[in-house]
Amino acid sequence: MRDELTRYHASEVRPFGVNPASVASHRRYAARLGLPFPLLSDSGLTISRAYGALRPDGRGIARSVVLVGRDGIVRFAASGAPGADISLENLNEP
Repeated sequence: MRDELTRYHASEVRPFGVNPASVASHRRYAARLGLPFPLLSDSGLTISRAYGALRPDGRGIARSVVLVGRDGIVRFAASGAPGADISLENLNEP
């Protein structure tokens, strides 16, 4: 996602990462990789569970992309790391 950030911004998508690591760990990781978007700590896996991003065993997260519209409706959701072509394709459909 980092490498396609300009395409997401052009579609008015503001990405952020979510995983159970601590805030301090996120800070170090983001600095080391130069991530231009925030990372949120989901230590209880509440967010990951709500968006279906848990691994089948429920003990960790699976990489996923979820795009939520300003109206709160999920516009796109997929596991893995689909690129901008796939994830932005249906963003503006009702």
